Amino acid sequence: MEIKIVRSLGDEVQTYNVELENVTLLSILNHIKTKIDPTLTYSHGCRSGVCGSCAVRVNGVEQLMCEYKPSEGDVVEPIRNARVIRDLVVDSGAVEHFNRVANAWSEGSHEGSVSEEDASRIETQSDCILCTSCYSACPVYAVNPDFIGPFALTRVWRYVNDAREESSDAKIAAVQTNGIWDCTLCGECVPVCPQNIAPKQDITMLRMKSAMLGYQDPNAAAAFGGGLDFGSPMF
Repeated sequence: MEIKIVRSLGDEVQTYNVELENVTLLSILNHIKTKIDPTLTYSHGCRSGVCGSCAVRVNGVEQLMCEYKPSEGDVVEPIRNARVIRDLVVDSGAVEHFNRVANAWSEGSHEGSVSEEDASRIETQSDCILCTSCYSACPVYAVNPDFIGPFALTRVWRYVNDAREESSDAKIAAVQTNGIWDCTLCGECVPVCPQNIAPKQDITMLRMKSAMLGYQDPNAAAAFGGGLDFGSPMF
């Protein structure tokens, strides 16, 4: 099987031939590193689709190396929108940065039992493994590198929708700038999520929650020539 890997030195594409079939991409890269080219650099952890550290792009689509089984001629490259450290390893600092900007964690909750219905509301979003596949697939970063991003926003919705959280207003306020209104709702983040989370849907729900609290899309307001109250009447 022929596998092509984008290397960090000059973005060169290096071709490897391996005689392995029906194995994961991670197994193939381990074989290349131990048997063919010890300079190849990549990242992995749990090897079971849980830690998210082995996310890459294969033929332009985000995949987890420990789950994806390659085909002849596949091209493997690092995820987008992140600084490449070497070969397939990128700087994952965006995870911490955007989660911090969005207040995407619990800042105060009350004790008590959680009903099965309440738990089901946050179950899917709680499964996020921060692989940043949605971050890599998002086209908004091409025009706005400060965009909070789908993975952080879906985590915000998880806490906003948690019945145990004492107040979600601060989280809603934190995602108004470079956040929910900057998303184009293109849906590119949805099919690449290995946990079947739909950030597009979560962002839509955050917009609805924001509207209930009196926030409006500033871009729509600007189109009418005014502020959030749409400014003066049009003549």
